[in-house]
Amino acid sequence: MTGQPLLDLVVLPLAFGLIGFIEPCSLGSTLIFIKVIEGKGVATRIAQTFAFAAGRAAFIGVLGAIAVLVGTAFFGFQKAAWGILGLLYAALGIAYLTGRIGWFMRSFGPSLARLSSTSGSAALGVAFGLNIPACAAPLLLALLGASAVSGTRGGSAWEGFLALALFGLALSLPLVLAVFFAPARRALDWLAALSRRLPRWTGAVLLLLGAWSVWFALFVPLGNPA
Repeated sequence: MTGQPLLDLVVLPLAFGLIGFIEPCSLGSTLIFIKVIEGKGVATRIAQTFAFAAGRAAFIGVLGAIAVLVGTAFFGFQKAAWGILGLLYAALGIAYLTGRIGWFMRSFGPSLARLSSTSGSAALGVAFGLNIPACAAPLLLALLGASAVSGTRGGSAWEGFLALALFGLALSLPLVLAVFFAPARRALDWLAALSRRLPRWTGAVLLLLGAWSVWFALFVPLGNPA
């Protein structure tokens, strides 16, 4: 870290989060959430997007505190989360490509319907909080390094929560801003509607995102700051 608290705990986490919004491992969660709020009224979409962002930020913040406490062992957990969510994206992609998405929605419809509420959106934010994008690795490594000298500074677990919570908030910030502006809401509607008009395109994107996430989980080391 730079040694400047404002930069280390606020500015850098927010910057990493905005970068993480467009990373492959987080795009899948964005696409799924857009489908959840598709067709809802403006007030409902705003409430659900705030709930999604808050749930995601709080849970990622908790993970940041845990990362500081358990050290580099956290990276094993994170890589497993990438693999599991990657398999989920790939399964949805295959369902679209094979024309089985209708069967999938009918089979899991009752469970998915429960997500179409403010509390459900918060739960979805928590679920996708497991999938911390790869751009957060330098931030996590810096926090783990800071924890090694926590005896002289103290408060490292709290710093881990604050930094990662702000990172998680910035990860959803473009969605939060989008629901306030009519042109951006129309863009979200257009993106959500692609899954109906171009199911194979949607399936291919989700399958690629899933494959990327699984590959990252299996082959990219995170525990080495170099």
